[in-house]
Amino acid sequence: MQAKAFARGQRRMLVTTIVGYTLFYFLRKNLSLAMPGLAQDYGITKTSLGLFLTLHGMVYGVGKSVAGPISDMSPPRLFLMGGLLLALLANVVFGFGPVLAKLFAGGAEGAAFTTALVVVLGIAWVANGFFQSMGNPPCLKLLSHWVPPEKLATKLAIWNSSHSIGAGIITILCGYIMGLGALGADGVGVGMWRWCFWVPAIIAGAGLIYLFFALPGTPEEEGMGRAGRPRPAETARPEAAPYHAEVRDTALRRVYLNPVIWMVGACCFMVYLTRFAILDWGPMLMKEAKGVSLAGGGWTVATFEIAGILGTLFSGWATDRLAGGRAPRVCLFMMLGAAAFMGAFWFIPAGGHVALYMAALAGAGFCIYGPQAMTGTTAVNLATRRFAGTAVGVTSLVSYGSVFFSGWGMGFLADRTGGWSAPFLAVVGATIVGAGLFLALWNTKPNGYENIQGKYLKTEERK
Repeated sequence: MQAKAFARGQRRMLVTTIVGYTLFYFLRKNLSLAMPGLAQDYGITKTSLGLFLTLHGMVYGVGKSVAGPISDMSPPRLFLMGGLLLALLANVVFGFGPVLAKLFAGGAEGAAFTTALVVVLGIAWVANGFFQSMGNPPCLKLLSHWVPPEKLATKLAIWNSSHSIGAGIITILCGYIMGLGALGADGVGVGMWRWCFWVPAIIAGAGLIYLFFALPGTPEEEGMGRAGRPRPAETARPEAAPYHAEVRDTALRRVYLNPVIWMVGACCFMVYLTRFAILDWGPMLMKEAKGVSLAGGGWTVATFEIAGILGTLFSGWATDRLAGGRAPRVCLFMMLGAAAFMGAFWFIPAGGHVALYMAALAGAGFCIYGPQAMTGTTAVNLATRRFAGTAVGVTSLVSYGSVFFSGWGMGFLADRTGGWSAPFLAVVGATIVGAGLFLALWNTKPNGYENIQGKYLKTEERK
């Protein structure tokens, strides 16, 4: 009976954390579709828009380094819902940015108003970045408590679909929103950008009510043993005993002084640079460089996300079943595939059929989302469940430095060179560098747990 109850709790945890993190993405990946409207209505430059993306991402990364350790000491369900509520409020404020800027500037025209608007929107989006950092650590903490390490890659791959579900749905929704109303000089609805923030906020509010009643805590908080494992006295096989290494460890040794954790963070840097370049600039890039409408660009980026779900599921299965839990081996080949598909996308001539762009970005999405998910699996398994949030915080601190290049860097290069060729090909090069970093981790052990005989857990030993 306890095993069945645990299985039900595990399924409920997986479903509700997917819903919860999908809602975070609704409140986070909406800016990319709103940017053409901000440029059209207020003349905000790509460099300024890129600075929004960069500061948001950097604060998000630093925030996760703070939120991670705190989440290890906090009830994860409350931590997650609190972050979602604050992110919702930041989106509402962003939508009212022109109203607030008018109050500060004393009018709705001129350079003073534009400057005030950039400052107000920037503050709101940076604050949203910090609140967004409260979403990932409690989800991974719940996963590491409910799922044993030899099955974590597969389960985390399923959970990681929330990234693609959230970003995919919101790009489609906001793409259509931006096409409503009276069209301006750049072919998007005048003033419609603000609904890209208000509509997701309304959806997230309804989701918060659902999470309040449905989201579970850890198995211990729900009155069950962790990951369904028996206590040592109840265990017949010594090699199946619970994990002892995490009890003796400290965060300093397991995470902060662990060079492999920092190397995983460097891999994340390249993965996130590639992924965010497509998510944040994809709709505008498709419109300006390939001649595709914002609605078509939204669908193309959504295809990138949908294929990413399949790639994530494949990477989890391949890591557990083919690579013995060694995720970097799977990530190496997927990063090389991502570079090849992105190169193919760029060399499709402008004005080509949108299906060609979709196919190329679908291949890139399939390949890039596997490494995005499996770096998290690697960090959590090596740090053990006791330090899962701390490890995620460290790798995020490194990885979100990439937004300096994927955000401000790409916007600056596009403005300076008058096109998208240089920034996009630079991202392709970063993807190739990422493959080299995964190659350096080829022999990394699958996890940091040790049984009473001093061996780390391998999939073969758990059968």
